[in-house]
Amino acid sequence: MNIDKRVAMIASVGEELITEEDLRTLLIDQPHPVAYNGFEPSGRLHLAQSLFVAINVNKLTAAGCKFIMFLADWHAQANNKFGGDLEKIQTCGKYFIEVWKACGMDLEHVKFVWSSDLVKDPAYWQLVLRIAMENSVERIKRCSQIMGRSESDSLSAAQILYPCMQAADVFYMGVDICQLGVDQRKVNVLAREMAPKLGFRKPIMLSNRMLMGLLEPPKGDMDPVARATAMKMSKSVPDSAIFATDSAVDVERKISRAYCPAGQLEDNPILEYCKYLIFPLHNQLVIDRPEKFGGLVEFSDYESLAASYSQGSIHPMDLKKAVAIAINKSLEPIREHFQNDEVAKKLKAQVESYQVSR
Repeated sequence: MNIDKRVAMIASVGEELITEEDLRTLLIDQPHPVAYNGFEPSGRLHLAQSLFVAINVNKLTAAGCKFIMFLADWHAQANNKFGGDLEKIQTCGKYFIEVWKACGMDLEHVKFVWSSDLVKDPAYWQLVLRIAMENSVERIKRCSQIMGRSESDSLSAAQILYPCMQAADVFYMGVDICQLGVDQRKVNVLAREMAPKLGFRKPIMLSNRMLMGLLEPPKGDMDPVARATAMKMSKSVPDSAIFATDSAVDVERKISRAYCPAGQLEDNPILEYCKYLIFPLHNQLVIDRPEKFGGLVEFSDYESLAASYSQGSIHPMDLKKAVAIAINKSLEPIREHFQNDEVAKKLKAQVESYQVSR
Protein backbone atom coordinates (compact mmCIF):
# COMPACT_ATOMS: atom_id res chain seq x y z
CA MET A 1 0.00 0.00 0.00
CA ASN A 2 1.53 3.34 -1.04
CA ILE A 3 1.59 6.44 1.16
CA ASP A 4 -1.49 8.01 -0.45
CA LYS A 5 -3.59 4.89 0.18
CA ARG A 6 -2.29 4.53 3.72
CA VAL A 7 -3.10 8.16 4.50
CA ALA A 8 -6.57 7.79 3.01
CA MET A 9 -7.32 4.63 4.98
CA ILE A 10 -6.09 6.10 8.26
CA ALA A 11 -7.93 9.38 7.66
CA SER A 12 -11.18 7.50 6.98
CA VAL A 13 -11.30 6.56 10.67
CA GLY A 14 -11.62 10.12 11.92
CA GLU A 15 -13.96 13.07 11.86
CA GLU A 16 -10.87 15.20 12.44
CA LEU A 17 -7.23 14.65 11.47
CA ILE A 18 -4.51 16.94 12.83
CA THR A 19 -2.64 17.05 10.60
CA GLU A 20 -2.50 15.22 7.25
CA GLU A 21 0.93 16.72 6.60
CA ASP A 22 2.22 15.38 9.93
CA LEU A 23 0.71 11.97 9.15
CA ARG A 24 2.47 11.80 5.76
CA THR A 25 5.78 12.68 7.36
CA LEU A 26 5.23 10.11 10.10
CA LEU A 27 4.50 7.30 7.62
CA ILE A 28 7.64 8.12 5.65
CA ASP A 29 9.77 8.10 8.81
CA GLN A 30 8.10 5.13 10.52
CA PRO A 31 6.65 2.31 8.42
CA HIS A 32 4.75 0.93 11.44
CA PRO A 33 3.68 3.79 13.71
CA VAL A 34 1.94 3.16 17.03
CA ALA A 35 -1.70 4.16 17.39
CA TYR A 36 -3.81 3.87 20.52
CA ASN A 37 -7.28 4.17 21.95
CA GLY A 38 -8.04 4.15 25.66
CA PHE A 39 -11.02 3.22 27.81
CA GLU A 40 -11.98 3.54 31.44
CA PRO A 41 -13.28 0.09 32.46
CA SER A 42 -16.72 1.00 33.75
CA GLY A 43 -19.74 -1.07 32.87
CA ARG A 44 -20.66 -2.94 29.72
CA LEU A 45 -19.30 -2.12 26.25
CA HIS A 46 -21.79 -0.87 23.68
CA LEU A 47 -21.60 -0.86 19.88
CA ALA A 48 -19.50 2.29 19.71
CA GLN A 49 -16.90 0.71 22.02
CA SER A 50 -16.90 -2.75 20.47
CA LEU A 51 -17.83 -3.23 16.80
CA PHE A 52 -17.07 0.38 15.83
CA VAL A 53 -13.72 0.27 17.64
CA ALA A 54 -12.84 -3.01 15.91
CA ILE A 55 -13.65 -1.51 12.50
CA ASN A 56 -11.37 1.47 13.19
CA VAL A 57 -8.56 -0.62 14.66
CA ASN A 58 -8.62 -2.94 11.66
CA LYS A 59 -8.36 -0.02 9.24
CA LEU A 60 -5.28 1.26 11.04
CA THR A 61 -3.59 -2.12 11.27
CA ALA A 62 -4.35 -2.73 7.57
CA ALA A 63 -2.54 0.56 6.91
CA GLY A 64 0.52 -0.76 8.74
CA CYS A 65 -0.01 0.58 12.26
CA LYS A 66 0.64 -1.22 15.50
CA PHE A 67 -2.24 -0.65 17.92
CA ILE A 68 -2.43 -0.30 21.70
CA MET A 69 -5.77 -0.87 23.41
CA PHE A 70 -5.25 1.00 26.66
CA LEU A 71 -7.17 -0.07 29.77
CA ALA A 72 -7.15 3.04 31.93
CA ASP A 73 -7.85 1.41 35.27
CA TRP A 74 -6.06 3.99 37.41
CA HIS A 75 -7.77 6.76 35.45
CA ALA A 76 -11.14 5.13 36.14
CA GLN A 77 -10.29 5.01 39.83
CA ALA A 78 -9.30 8.71 39.77
CA ASN A 79 -12.64 9.43 38.06
CA ASN A 80 -14.48 7.52 40.82
CA LYS A 81 -15.86 4.78 38.58
CA PHE A 82 -17.40 1.96 40.61
CA GLY A 83 -16.85 4.20 43.63
CA GLY A 84 -13.10 4.00 43.06
CA ASP A 85 -13.02 0.21 43.62
CA LEU A 86 -9.93 -0.81 41.64
CA GLU A 87 -10.71 -4.54 41.87
CA LYS A 88 -14.09 -4.03 40.22
CA ILE A 89 -12.55 -1.72 37.62
CA GLN A 90 -9.92 -4.31 36.70
CA THR A 91 -12.50 -7.10 36.51
CA CYS A 92 -14.45 -4.88 34.12
CA GLY A 93 -11.26 -4.33 32.08
CA LYS A 94 -10.81 -8.08 31.71
CA TYR A 95 -14.41 -8.27 30.47
CA PHE A 96 -13.57 -5.54 27.91
CA ILE A 97 -10.73 -7.66 26.57
CA GLU A 98 -13.03 -10.65 26.18
CA VAL A 99 -15.47 -8.54 24.13
CA TRP A 100 -12.69 -7.20 21.90
CA LYS A 101 -11.31 -10.71 21.40
CA ALA A 102 -14.70 -11.84 20.10
CA CYS A 103 -15.73 -8.87 17.94
CA GLY A 104 -13.43 -9.36 14.97
CA MET A 105 -10.53 -7.14 16.03
CA ASP A 106 -7.15 -7.80 14.36
CA LEU A 107 -5.53 -9.12 17.54
CA GLU A 108 -2.28 -10.07 15.76
CA HIS A 109 -1.38 -6.38 15.65
CA VAL A 110 -3.02 -5.25 18.90
CA LYS A 111 -1.44 -5.05 22.35
CA PHE A 112 -3.46 -4.62 25.54
CA VAL A 113 -1.82 -2.29 28.06
CA TRP A 114 -3.01 -1.41 31.58
CA SER A 115 -2.39 1.95 33.23
CA SER A 116 -1.68 0.05 36.47
CA ASP A 117 1.49 -1.24 34.76
CA LEU A 118 2.62 2.21 33.63
CA VAL A 119 2.33 3.72 37.10
CA LYS A 120 4.92 1.32 38.52
CA ASP A 121 7.69 3.25 36.75
CA PRO A 122 8.96 6.51 38.31
CA ALA A 123 9.73 7.73 34.77
CA TYR A 124 5.99 7.78 34.08
CA TRP A 125 5.34 10.02 37.06
CA GLN A 126 8.18 12.28 35.98
CA LEU A 127 6.27 12.88 32.73
CA VAL A 128 3.04 13.51 34.65
CA LEU A 129 4.84 16.01 36.90
CA ARG A 130 6.45 17.83 33.95
CA ILE A 131 3.07 18.24 32.26
CA ALA A 132 1.50 19.44 35.51
CA MET A 133 4.32 21.95 36.05
CA GLU A 134 3.92 23.41 32.56
CA ASN A 135 0.16 24.02 32.88
CA SER A 136 -2.17 25.98 35.12
CA VAL A 137 -5.07 24.39 36.97
CA GLU A 138 -7.39 26.39 34.70
CA ARG A 139 -5.76 24.94 31.58
CA ILE A 140 -6.10 21.40 32.92
CA LYS A 141 -9.73 21.95 33.94
CA ARG A 142 -10.54 22.81 30.33
CA CYS A 143 -9.79 19.13 29.60
CA SER A 144 -12.42 17.90 32.07
CA GLN A 145 -14.73 16.95 29.18
CA ILE A 146 -12.54 13.87 28.61
CA MET A 147 -13.83 12.45 31.92
CA GLY A 148 -17.47 13.18 31.20
CA ARG A 149 -17.22 16.24 33.44
CA SER A 150 -17.39 19.99 32.84
CA GLU A 151 -15.25 22.93 33.94
CA SER A 152 -18.04 24.07 36.25
CA ASP A 153 -18.10 20.73 38.11
CA SER A 154 -16.49 20.45 41.52
CA LEU A 155 -13.52 18.26 40.61
CA SER A 156 -11.48 16.19 43.04
CA ALA A 157 -7.70 16.60 43.11
CA ALA A 158 -7.48 13.15 41.46
CA GLN A 159 -9.65 14.37 38.58
CA ILE A 160 -7.37 17.40 38.13
CA LEU A 161 -4.45 14.96 37.85
CA TYR A 162 -6.27 12.80 35.26
CA PRO A 163 -5.57 14.92 32.10
CA CYS A 164 -1.88 15.13 33.04
CA MET A 165 -1.83 11.34 33.26
CA GLN A 166 -3.61 10.89 29.94
CA ALA A 167 -1.18 13.18 28.16
CA ALA A 168 1.74 11.36 29.82
CA ASP A 169 0.33 8.01 28.64
CA VAL A 170 0.90 9.10 25.04
CA PHE A 171 4.59 9.86 25.55
CA TYR A 172 5.39 6.98 27.88
CA MET A 173 3.89 4.38 25.50
CA GLY A 174 5.55 5.91 22.43
CA VAL A 175 2.24 6.68 20.74
CA ASP A 176 2.37 8.31 17.30
CA ILE A 177 -1.38 8.48 16.59
CA CYS A 178 -4.01 9.29 19.23
CA GLN A 179 -7.08 7.55 17.81
CA LEU A 180 -9.70 8.57 20.34
CA GLY A 181 -13.24 9.95 20.21
CA VAL A 182 -13.87 13.62 19.47
CA ASP A 183 -14.72 14.09 23.16
CA GLN A 184 -11.01 13.50 23.92
CA ARG A 185 -9.67 16.19 21.57
CA LYS A 186 -8.82 18.71 24.32
CA VAL A 187 -6.31 16.42 26.00
CA ASN A 188 -4.88 15.42 22.62
CA VAL A 189 -4.33 19.13 21.91
CA LEU A 190 -2.61 19.33 25.30
CA ALA A 191 -0.32 16.44 24.30
CA ARG A 192 0.54 18.16 21.01
CA GLU A 193 1.35 21.37 22.89
CA MET A 194 3.54 19.54 25.38
CA ALA A 195 5.42 17.32 22.93
CA PRO A 196 8.14 19.84 21.89
CA LYS A 197 8.69 20.84 25.53
CA LEU A 198 9.25 17.20 26.48
CA GLY A 199 11.39 16.35 23.45
CA PHE A 200 8.81 14.28 21.55
CA ARG A 201 7.29 14.45 18.09
CA LYS A 202 3.79 15.91 18.10
CA PRO A 203 1.31 13.00 18.12
CA ILE A 204 -1.23 12.85 15.30
CA MET A 205 -4.81 13.54 16.39
CA LEU A 206 -7.28 11.19 14.70
CA SER A 207 -10.63 11.79 16.38
CA ASN A 208 -13.45 9.42 15.48
CA ARG A 209 -17.12 10.36 15.66
CA MET A 210 -19.21 9.30 18.62
CA LEU A 211 -22.05 7.06 17.49
CA MET A 212 -25.49 8.37 18.38
CA GLY A 213 -27.67 6.83 21.02
CA LEU A 214 -31.07 5.47 20.05
CA LEU A 215 -33.11 8.21 21.69
CA GLU A 216 -34.24 11.49 20.16
CA PRO A 217 -31.28 13.90 20.14
CA PRO A 218 -31.33 17.07 22.26
CA LYS A 219 -32.52 20.32 20.72
CA GLY A 220 -30.91 23.73 21.00
CA ASP A 221 -27.59 25.31 20.09
CA MET A 222 -24.42 23.59 21.30
CA ASP A 223 -20.83 23.51 20.18
CA PRO A 224 -20.16 20.45 17.97
CA VAL A 225 -18.26 18.43 20.58
CA ALA A 226 -20.79 19.13 23.34
CA ARG A 227 -23.61 18.17 20.99
CA ALA A 228 -21.88 14.93 19.96
CA THR A 229 -21.31 14.12 23.63
CA ALA A 230 -24.96 14.77 24.49
CA MET A 231 -26.16 12.59 21.59
CA LYS A 232 -23.87 9.60 22.12
CA MET A 233 -24.80 6.19 23.45
CA SER A 234 -24.94 6.28 27.23
CA LYS A 235 -24.31 3.42 29.62
CA SER A 236 -26.33 5.23 32.26
CA VAL A 237 -29.39 5.20 29.96
CA PRO A 238 -29.45 1.53 28.89
CA ASP A 239 -32.14 1.88 26.22
CA SER A 240 -30.05 4.53 24.46
CA ALA A 241 -27.38 1.94 23.72
CA ILE A 242 -27.04 -1.53 22.26
CA PHE A 243 -24.51 -3.48 24.32
CA ALA A 244 -22.14 -6.02 22.83
CA THR A 245 -23.61 -8.80 24.96
CA ASP A 246 -27.29 -7.84 24.55
CA SER A 247 -29.63 -10.66 23.55
CA ALA A 248 -31.17 -10.72 20.09
CA VAL A 249 -34.53 -9.90 21.68
CA ASP A 250 -33.06 -6.86 23.46
CA VAL A 251 -31.52 -5.61 20.21
CA GLU A 252 -34.84 -5.96 18.38
CA ARG A 253 -36.74 -4.22 21.18
CA LYS A 254 -34.35 -1.29 21.43
CA ILE A 255 -34.16 -0.72 17.69
CA SER A 256 -37.93 -0.99 17.27
CA ARG A 257 -38.32 1.93 19.70
CA ALA A 258 -35.43 3.99 18.32
CA TYR A 259 -35.67 7.51 16.96
CA CYS A 260 -35.88 7.19 13.17
CA PRO A 261 -38.02 9.89 11.48
CA ALA A 262 -39.31 9.04 8.01
CA GLY A 263 -37.16 10.56 5.27
CA GLN A 264 -34.73 12.22 7.69
CA LEU A 265 -31.02 11.58 7.13
CA GLU A 266 -29.45 13.88 9.72
CA ASP A 267 -29.48 12.94 13.42
CA ASN A 268 -30.92 9.53 12.60
CA PRO A 269 -29.20 6.82 14.67
CA ILE A 270 -30.53 3.91 12.62
CA LEU A 271 -29.08 5.31 9.40
CA GLU A 272 -25.87 6.16 11.26
CA TYR A 273 -25.47 2.50 12.27
CA CYS A 274 -25.96 1.53 8.63
CA LYS A 275 -23.20 3.88 7.52
CA TYR A 276 -20.62 3.22 10.23
CA LEU A 277 -21.33 -0.38 11.26
CA ILE A 278 -23.39 -2.42 8.84
CA PHE A 279 -21.88 -1.48 5.48
CA PRO A 280 -18.27 -1.68 6.77
CA LEU A 281 -18.97 -5.10 8.30
CA HIS A 282 -21.30 -6.67 5.72
CA ASN A 283 -20.99 -4.54 2.55
CA GLN A 284 -24.75 -4.71 2.14
CA LEU A 285 -28.12 -4.24 3.76
CA VAL A 286 -31.06 -6.43 2.77
CA ILE A 287 -34.57 -5.16 3.47
CA ASP A 288 -37.07 -7.96 3.07
CA ARG A 289 -40.64 -6.64 2.82
CA PRO A 290 -43.92 -8.18 1.68
CA GLU A 291 -44.48 -7.74 -2.05
CA LYS A 292 -47.35 -5.32 -1.46
CA PHE A 293 -44.88 -2.97 0.28
CA GLY A 294 -42.18 -3.24 -2.38
CA GLY A 295 -40.67 -6.67 -1.79
CA LEU A 296 -37.04 -7.46 -1.15
CA VAL A 297 -34.48 -4.75 -1.87
CA GLU A 298 -30.72 -4.94 -1.42
CA PHE A 299 -28.34 -2.01 -0.97
CA SER A 300 -24.60 -2.36 -1.54
CA ASP A 301 -23.60 1.08 -0.24
CA TYR A 302 -24.82 3.69 2.19
CA GLU A 303 -25.37 6.39 -0.44
CA SER A 304 -28.00 4.39 -2.32
CA LEU A 305 -29.79 3.52 0.94
CA ALA A 306 -29.79 7.16 2.05
CA ALA A 307 -31.18 8.29 -1.30
CA SER A 308 -34.04 5.78 -1.13
CA TYR A 309 -34.81 6.61 2.48
CA SER A 310 -34.86 10.37 1.90
CA GLN A 311 -37.29 9.86 -1.00
CA GLY A 312 -39.68 7.88 1.21
CA SER A 313 -39.09 4.58 -0.61
CA ILE A 314 -38.11 2.83 2.63
CA HIS A 315 -40.41 2.86 5.66
CA PRO A 316 -38.70 3.38 9.06
CA MET A 317 -40.04 0.09 10.47
CA ASP A 318 -38.72 -1.88 7.48
CA LEU A 319 -35.33 -0.22 7.91
CA LYS A 320 -35.33 -0.96 11.63
CA LYS A 321 -36.11 -4.65 11.08
CA ALA A 322 -33.25 -4.97 8.59
CA VAL A 323 -30.83 -3.15 10.87
CA ALA A 324 -31.76 -5.35 13.84
CA ILE A 325 -31.06 -8.47 11.76
CA ALA A 326 -27.68 -7.13 10.61
CA ILE A 327 -26.58 -6.03 14.07
CA ASN A 328 -27.62 -9.32 15.61
CA LYS A 329 -25.58 -11.11 12.97
CA SER A 330 -22.52 -9.04 13.97
CA LEU A 331 -23.07 -9.62 17.69
CA GLU A 332 -23.64 -13.38 17.46
CA PRO A 333 -19.90 -14.31 17.73
CA ILE A 334 -19.68 -12.20 20.89
CA ARG A 335 -22.74 -13.87 22.40
CA GLU A 336 -21.35 -17.30 21.55
CA HIS A 337 -18.02 -16.45 23.18
CA PHE A 338 -19.70 -15.38 26.41
CA GLN A 339 -21.95 -18.43 26.38
CA ASN A 340 -19.20 -20.97 25.70
CA ASP A 341 -16.11 -19.56 27.41
CA GLU A 342 -16.30 -20.05 31.17
CA VAL A 343 -13.89 -17.23 31.99
CA ALA A 344 -15.79 -14.77 29.81
CA LYS A 345 -19.13 -15.95 31.20
CA LYS A 346 -17.97 -15.37 34.78
CA LEU A 347 -16.61 -11.90 33.97
CA LYS A 348 -19.88 -10.90 32.31
CA ALA A 349 -21.87 -11.99 35.36
CA GLN A 350 -19.58 -10.05 37.68
CA VAL A 351 -19.75 -6.85 35.63
CA GLU A 352 -23.53 -7.06 35.35
CA SER A 353 -23.80 -7.45 39.10
CA TYR A 354 -21.71 -4.30 39.53
CA GLN A 355 -24.06 -2.45 37.20
CA VAL A 356 -27.00 -3.20 39.47
CA SER A 357 -25.25 -1.89 42.56
CA ARG A 358 -23.46 1.03 40.90
